[in-house]
Amino acid sequence: MGEGMLFAIRFTDHPGEYNVRKQYLNPHLDWLKQKRGVVLAAGSLREKNNDQPVGALWVVKAEHEEEALSIFSDDPFWIHGLRASVEVLSWSLAFEDMLNA
Repeated sequence: MGEGMLFAIRFTDHPGEYNVRKQYLNPHLDWLKQKRGVVLAAGSLREKNNDQPVGALWVVKAEHEEEALSIFSDDPFWIHGLRASVEVLSWSLAFEDMLNA
């Protein structure tokens, strides 16, 4: 897995800002591709029986929490105000090779 710690980052979107998500989805996905060595897993979160995303969950590798917090500062979704809040938690794998699937 390499050096660094793992962090789970949970984003909550501003309600009613789905148009921001639609407008900046492709730039956001391009940005994520550039961060592949740092953002190890990423995806949107939805409430049950609802297709519209309400946020996202990422697993990132960073040296410390401050670095994990800085990773998304230039993400188009963050820059253009989609995110209402962010929570960063330290995270550990149950098995070393789980992210290699």
